[in-house]
Amino acid sequence: MESILETADWWVLGGYLAALIAVAVWVVLQKNKNTEDYFLAGRNVGWFVIGASIFASNIGSEHVVGLAGTGAESGMPMAHYELHAWIVLLLGWLFLPFYFRSRAFTMPEFLEKRFDSRSRWFLSVFSLVGYVITKVSVTIYAGGIVVSELLGIPFWYGAIGIVIFTGAYTIIGGMKAVIYTETLQTVILIAGSLIITYLGLQEVGGWEQLREVAGSQHFNMWRPISDPDFPWTGMLIGGTIVGVWYWCTDQYIVQRTLAANNIKIGRRGAIFGAYLKLLPIFIFLIPGIIAFALAQQGVLTYEKSDEVFPVLVKTLLPVGLKGLVAGGLMAALMSSLASVFNSCSTIFTIDIYKKLKPLTEEKKLLRIGKIATSIVVILGIIWIPIMDKIGGGVLYQYLQSVQSYIAPPITAVFLLGIIWKRVNSQAAIVTLFSGLVIAALRIMAEIYQADLSGALLTFATINFAHMAIFMFIFSVVVCIAVSLGTNPPNYATISGLSLGTLTEEDRKLNKESISTVDIVLSVLLLVVVISVLSYFVG
Repeated sequence: MESILETADWWVLGGYLAALIAVAVWVVLQKNKNTEDYFLAGRNVGWFVIGASIFASNIGSEHVVGLAGTGAESGMPMAHYELHAWIVLLLGWLFLPFYFRSRAFTMPEFLEKRFDSRSRWFLSVFSLVGYVITKVSVTIYAGGIVVSELLGIPFWYGAIGIVIFTGAYTIIGGMKAVIYTETLQTVILIAGSLIITYLGLQEVGGWEQLREVAGSQHFNMWRPISDPDFPWTGMLIGGTIVGVWYWCTDQYIVQRTLAANNIKIGRRGAIFGAYLKLLPIFIFLIPGIIAFALAQQGVLTYEKSDEVFPVLVKTLLPVGLKGLVAGGLMAALMSSLASVFNSCSTIFTIDIYKKLKPLTEEKKLLRIGKIATSIVVILGIIWIPIMDKIGGGVLYQYLQSVQSYIAPPITAVFLLGIIWKRVNSQAAIVTLFSGLVIAALRIMAEIYQADLSGALLTFATINFAHMAIFMFIFSVVVCIAVSLGTNPPNYATISGLSLGTLTEEDRKLNKESISTVDIVLSVLLLVVVISVLSYFVG
């Protein structure tokens, strides 16, 4: 296997890696004094860095590889998930003030403050398992594809090599190293991907030619309800349920906003991250459609959809730019891995180890967090061979399908817990456990689908996005029923953690954190989202 990079490309790639190492070293030299420094960067990060980190954490190599592959194979339906930019606004405007008032390090810790320790234990363990079967394994798998294609080395060498490189600066530098390297990686990733889009459009013959060659179906986000893969009901409603879980309750994303020193900066970081979230449609999904059109024109070929983006790099880019885009792809891989490593170590250290041994000194807690990271990486690598059996073997679809099963109960508990003070701890834990049982049954049914028949086969083949809707409705009904059937919570102990328990002081501080600029920018983003939804109709 030969590398597609030439001498000039290696120099560009080397320059990027040197800059990344320099940033990481600068952060490491500042030292982490305690767990707040290590896990939340001392709660002193600016809005620009928060927004860039949110984007870089979200856009991993599974996005670059998987979203481009889905664009080539199916066109625009998955754009619904990228238009979740408006849900990032929901994080800043609705959820974040409650998280800040709780002074929680983690989302499981917030659940304990709002409900009880059982919910905290559930979400801690559930989150770690979820990271292994979605984020860690998918990112390593996609990274192995990218690195092996670009550098001409075997899949496992590339995957494990870059895991070790990323793990090193994450373990040593903590959240500061993650969040500041991600700012650099965001710039590189966007620049490299924009170049691919521009050159691809030039090669096809322009936007109108692309629409003609690819066909109207590839430009249609709104597939019929009966569509087996992308029904518009599932994409719009089911996707929103998954989006609220991912953007508003998942440690992986929320941890970035908690690194701000006040609600205003955290919210502004979320708004900036929301604008960046619009970009994947144009820098990953559209290039996938371009690859499909170029294949129709005979300019390039690919065997599997997950090879689309590396093939575009090989086909379109001149010497030098290949090195830049290779850096961008590695940036995507490293930023996602670094984020999930840090989130895993945070949850394990704060929500599990410290909970069991509350008197543990700070230095030992930092050491425990670093060890936890290594274990999560190993488990992620072990899970990779199972991934092909879920989601039809298409990487991005695998990711969305698994998330569609684990998101609904968590979304229901967080959302109801914040907007309705009557939800109690018993309702929360029953909802979380019942949702887990259904999710596990569905994943097992997909894996062993070939052996099923009748009602079980129907259960295994319900569209993944529709499954999210059914599971969310079930979770909401369970949560409300159990809440009404049991005693209400002690409202004094959850003061400020639900809309119905806000004090006058809470309302005043929240009002002071709102600025006209943030409101205008948020409304403008909603207009952009609606415009995109209206344009891509086939």
